Amino acid sequence: MALDPAGTGAGSGVCRGASPRVSRRGPCGLDADLGKHLRHVEKDVLIPKIMREKAKERCSEQVQDFTKCCKNSGVLMVVKCRKENSALKECLTAYYNDPAFYEECKMEYLKEREEFRKTGIPTKKRLQKLPTSM
Repeated sequence: MALDPAGTGAGSGVCRGASPRVSRRGPCGLDADLGKHLRHVEKDVLIPKIMREKAKERCSEQVQDFTKCCKNSGVLMVVKCRKENSALKECLTAYYNDPAFYEECKMEYLKEREEFRKTGIPTKKRLQKLPTSM
């Protein structure tokens, strides 16, 4: 596989800006070991986002109780809903501090990332239903 004279790799199967030298990395700089390395944004933003979503699902009873209390209390919700708020915080914090839960969410993220790298289609779009009549 040869680079074009401009060295961009256009049409040659090499990613733009990729070094032609042999390394442990595959095309476009992706790790050959399926990319288990996490970037800063993945560790600190994307995986915690998955954790929050899953924790909300798992603490749905406390979320519903707190929401119901807030709707019924109006302006005084800060005072009246302390018990529900504490129960919700306790449930969510238990999940956030659980290393096994973090690993579960991390594996889910890595699976989604790997699927995206294979298909180029984000999970959100892949899960959307296609119209049946075209």
